[in-house]
Amino acid sequence: MDLHSVVCVRDLAISQKWYEVFFGRPADEIIGEELLWQVGENAWVVLDDRDVRAGRVGGTMITFGVTDLDDILARLAAHGIGHEPVETYGNGVRHVEIIDPDGNSLSLAQAPTG
Repeated sequence: MDLHSVVCVRDLAISQKWYEVFFGRPADEIIGEELLWQVGENAWVVLDDRDVRAGRVGGTMITFGVTDLDDILARLAAHGIGHEPVETYGNGVRHVEIIDPDGNSLSLAQAPTG
């Protein structure tokens, strides 16, 4: 099974710059008017600013499992991108929410090591 999670944004050029910082690289593919980042073997995040998506801007919520949370947060901070406080759950998972320029929620979760 493949996953394509569409993130609806107001301005593709502005969002492209933000998501390049978030993912630490340019989009992996450009298909038509959409920018795609591959986030797993068969999983993609797709940015779309077409008018047909305007009513859904800001409504996306995605959680990414990561192994390098502190490194990612440092990269974001170096580019002026803030985040909510990092939480540590009872099972040791560290979780943080990051809001893109349109209000979409991108969370990062790191399981404890060992």
